Amino acid sequence: MSNNPFEYIGSISNTKKDIMLDEDAENGYSPFMVNRGLSYYQDTVLFANQMNTHSYLDNRLQYDFLRSAIRPRKRFSKWHKKTVPAKNEVIKEYYGYSDSKAEAVADLISDDDIKHMKSVLSKGGKKK
Repeated sequence: MSNNPFEYIGSISNTKKDIMLDEDAENGYSPFMVNRGLSYYQDTVLFANQMNTHSYLDNRLQYDFLRSAIRPRKRFSKWHKKTVPAKNEVIKEYYGYSDSKAEAVADLISDDDIKHMKSVLSKGGKKK
């Protein structure tokens, strides 16, 4: 059994099959990721919140509670991902900054400066 949170979410919300069969599967269960995945649906968000408030419980107890409490239904939702502006990518590469530092200084750098950075970082090939 791979330690994939999507398999646990599918087991909890759709198949109801117990996939936590050994100690490795129990250790691989990530309550944060499973609760985050279940929080995207109206009918499961309160269960996910309940498990967040009782985060001290063992992984097995959390998994069994969610598996027995949530009604079986096919659920699909795209996970939200943070988008990084192209300007920040140039700043990160030019200065070697992290995402948070690049975001912090992005307002201080002009468009002309970004053009200069792009020309310095240019690696050849087609221009965009």
